[in-house]
Amino acid sequence: MKENVIKDSSLAEKGKKRIEWARRHMPVLQKIREEYQTERPLEGVKIVACLHVTVETANLLSTLTAGGAEIAVTGSNPLSTQDDVAAALAEDGMYVYAFHGENDQEYYDCINKALDIGPNVTLDDGADTIATIHRDRKDLAGEILGGCEETTTGVIRLRALAEAGELMYPVLAVNDAETKMMFDNRYGTGQSTLHGIMNATNFLFAGKNAVIGGYGWCGRGLATRARGMGANVIVVEVEPRKALEAAMDGFRVMPMIQAAAIGDLFVTVTGDISVIRKEHMELMKDQAIVCNSGHFNVEIDIPALEEMAKETGEVQENVMEYKMRDGRRIYLLAEGRLINLAAAYGHPPEVMDMSFANQALSVRYIAEHGPDLERKVYSVPSEIDKRVAALKLEAMGIEIETLTPEQYKYLHSWDMGT
Repeated sequence: MKENVIKDSSLAEKGKKRIEWARRHMPVLQKIREEYQTERPLEGVKIVACLHVTVETANLLSTLTAGGAEIAVTGSNPLSTQDDVAAALAEDGMYVYAFHGENDQEYYDCINKALDIGPNVTLDDGADTIATIHRDRKDLAGEILGGCEETTTGVIRLRALAEAGELMYPVLAVNDAETKMMFDNRYGTGQSTLHGIMNATNFLFAGKNAVIGGYGWCGRGLATRARGMGANVIVVEVEPRKALEAAMDGFRVMPMIQAAAIGDLFVTVTGDISVIRKEHMELMKDQAIVCNSGHFNVEIDIPALEEMAKETGEVQENVMEYKMRDGRRIYLLAEGRLINLAAAYGHPPEVMDMSFANQALSVRYIAEHGPDLERKVYSVPSEIDKRVAALKLEAMGIEIETLTPEQYKYLHSWDMGT
């Protein structure tokens, strides 16, 4: 292994303090960590974690090392790495290849350095590690028991790979676990996206037209919270059932070409390419703000925006101004990358507690069952999902009802009638 690639090792102490603060708000993961320290289920397992290098991720990784794993860490987004966290992880003995502000070449160089560990398990947020293995490092696949994928975009990519018959090892779609998708995507993305927008611009939501591209769990959470801040929310959606749901939730629903002319703020949360295109930007009002909280920066057609502008310049951190030839100004936030991580802290630890509890338990599942799994994308086993929910309720001090024997029999038989 080569030396760590981080920005500043002197930031380690600051990072450790922030990691400890997050740990206090992640009780489910701590319960699993205590279990792993005793049982050591990951002894000898090598893991490459290509994730957002944040305080919450650090607590996942410390849980895995408590279980005996050896870990190489790299960032899943060039702008999401928190340099103090990277320094803290390196000081704790992990191999770390991540720093804030990587260019594309540096980003993939870091992924490849992490892969030099020769992983048995891969953890992804966007499937870039798996894509790199399948494209350039196929020699590594024979030692890999399986992988985990954290986000919608990555799951889409991996399902396409599996359908083509080219997936080289099994992957658990952690993103699709209900205790991840329903809470992390909705409450985490909803809150942290608004936080990032306000940090970058000090934007007043009240009375403004906020256009949200996509009404999956992320879009639902974002729309609800933007409305709570006083915004007039407009939803753009291609799936008729989701569009209908948005309408019945009380939001205006229309195509982007109609929303473009009236929006003050545009946020994409689809996982797809070119959600906002040239024909939309040509209609936007002066000083419209455009940003992304989906995954990759391809949701906004940035090359088209650059071609349209006669002049560009950064007006403040994470805010790039594009001056159009007709005098209008369009503001792009955080280079079109994840605004909630580039300009804010990302999801609160309370929701990442459940997401990363799913990750930690899924890694153990792969370590124990990987050789028996087929090369396809699997859902997280329901027993893991239910255990995470039960642990979270316990941590919150909430008790729930239990079925009586008569009720259980009624639900599991056909002959009791009505």
